[in-house]
Amino acid sequence: MQRREFIALLSSAAAWPRAAHAQQPRMPVIGFLTTSVRSRTQQIAAFHTGLKQSGFVDGQNVAVEFRSSEGQFDRFSALADDLVRQHVAVLVAVSSDAALAAKRATSAIPIVFGMGGDPVALGMVRSLNRPAGNATGIYFFTQGLEAKRLGLLHEMVPMATTIAVLINSNYSPAENQLRDVREAAGPLGVRLVPLRANAESDFAPVFASLIQQQARALLVCASPFFSSWRQRLVLLAAQHAVPAIYEWREFTAAGGLMSYGTDLDDAYHQMGVYAGRLLKGQQPADLPVMQSTKFEFVINLNTAKALGIEVPPNLSARADEVLE
Repeated sequence: MQRREFIALLSSAAAWPRAAHAQQPRMPVIGFLTTSVRSRTQQIAAFHTGLKQSGFVDGQNVAVEFRSSEGQFDRFSALADDLVRQHVAVLVAVSSDAALAAKRATSAIPIVFGMGGDPVALGMVRSLNRPAGNATGIYFFTQGLEAKRLGLLHEMVPMATTIAVLINSNYSPAENQLRDVREAAGPLGVRLVPLRANAESDFAPVFASLIQQQARALLVCASPFFSSWRQRLVLLAAQHAVPAIYEWREFTAAGGLMSYGTDLDDAYHQMGVYAGRLLKGQQPADLPVMQSTKFEFVINLNTAKALGIEVPPNLSARADEVLE
């Protein structure tokens, strides 16, 4: 073999690994659209567990790209568009507004949503059993639980005949939440004081109005915005000695009086399972929307004592967890 031929052969051999590497398939990417990553670390871990159940591990055979609106719902559209431009394989969208933004951004990329508003009423799917289109996911039922929360709060503080209801007007299901609470208040003989907060700066005026209107208890309606500011809301309720009920267990663990809502760990786990199934090639239209079946009722006894409330025995007996 001549020297020139030998050098050419070596150059060709050296290029083989690079060529083989270039031909390796691109690792699929899951775009994860949410209100806050920092406040949902435990639930995101549950999502990864569900994903692993379907055979996918972040960093090994799939990559997860997070985009967080940090409580600003008007950012979801731009964040969803960004993920679509990156040609993600699956979009995961948590919250009603994130899901709607994902739906507007693409009709081709499969979407797994986790949302509290009714996905049929909000136009995400045609029906729960036959979603059609490119979206399916988990229905948290947060909107439908406001009446239940009002009833539990009334049992805890039956002398509170005037109750404030805090809603986030920027949250898509907000007006439906208020309607449900109003319908439930009549039979209980409760007068409602509707209050609205769309920014952190609204919280102090809201509590000032609550006191001025002599509301003796507070229902904080479901909203990802409120969840991202749960420490602030719990602190203000304690400072004003206002018994309050919230959406998630995290509020009660942070010092809130009580909470009733979906078991989020279970819901995120199911979203992970669905995302994995879509990565394997199943179609969203073939996966019915799952409805949350696990709920948590949590009471904080230390907070009750600080407020001078004696928890009714029948209420504590129904609690899934009592924090002391």
